[in-house]
Amino acid sequence: MLQRMFWISVVLLALLVACGETEEPSSERKEEAAVKLELTSVAFEEQSAIPAKHTCDGPDLSPSLAWGDPPAGTKSLALICDDPDAPRGTWVHWVLYDLPPEASSLAEGVPPDEQLAGSGKQGRNDFGKIGYGGPCPPKGPAHRYFFKLYALDIRLDLPAGATKKELLEVMEGHVLAEGQLMGQYER
Repeated sequence: MLQRMFWISVVLLALLVACGETEEPSSERKEEAAVKLELTSVAFEEQSAIPAKHTCDGPDLSPSLAWGDPPAGTKSLALICDDPDAPRGTWVHWVLYDLPPEASSLAEGVPPDEQLAGSGKQGRNDFGKIGYGGPCPPKGPAHRYFFKLYALDIRLDLPAGATKKELLEVMEGHVLAEGQLMGQYER
């Protein structure tokens, strides 16, 4: 009986030690715990239709975007817009990074320059161009376009023209907050 209680005590102690794990959270867990930023546009509301002027069926202007204050410690902001419904897999429409933390919006029609006026860089979209490339889905059901804003605890050391993949790699473990706005478009 005494030997059985000893082994039960050993097992309970092992369980307590395992549950009291004190190691630093992984970057994956840090990003899950990121604060939410509100991301909005006067061009369209969450889950509504993106106007044609922001697509290949119009002048293809980037929509205006606005967001709330990022958390303390934010050193830069990054934005990605992509379409997970594209026939060949997720299609990247816009990559921006190194936006200053005090920025609170982007005006409509950001020019397709590698370096933005003031601060910030634009990456290469899946059309093979720098800057914004609006929705241009094949005929059929509406596609979803996710505009994702990230507050980062670092300024990125990426040259202009980086891809979404390159951006995500250097952002890993540095996301303090994120926001998302989804619009739809069909032809």
